[in-house]
Amino acid sequence: MHLVPADRAGHRTIDGHRVCEAIAAIGDPAHVRTWAERFSLLADPGRLALLLALHRAGPLAVSDLAVATGMRDPAVSQALRLLRTAGVVTGDKDGRVVRYQLVDESLRPLLDACAAAEHHEPGAAFG
Repeated sequence: MHLVPADRAGHRTIDGHRVCEAIAAIGDPAHVRTWAERFSLLADPGRLALLLALHRAGPLAVSDLAVATGMRDPAVSQALRLLRTAGVVTGDKDGRVVRYQLVDESLRPLLDACAAAEHHEPGAAFG
């Protein structure tokens, strides 16, 4: 199957069949953008720590997340606002307390891999 887009069809390739396989592996550019945005959420150590805590410990309030991560309450609130806007976490109000939980199921395998790699060198769980 020849997948090279018309605007790149005139470019020289060395292994044309592998180029087509690479294009198929990349898939829809919108899908790639969506995943890049998810990865950008994980790129910040504070947000990643929050997500790991929520993934493993379940629903937690801002003050509890601050203690668990070593962050200050305002920083936790700001990070949670971003994660909530991205649809990754949700907050459930119980009286005056809001407990946050992870709702983006697609991130769970990544967070599992991150947690599993804790005692290994970076990247060990990925390859």
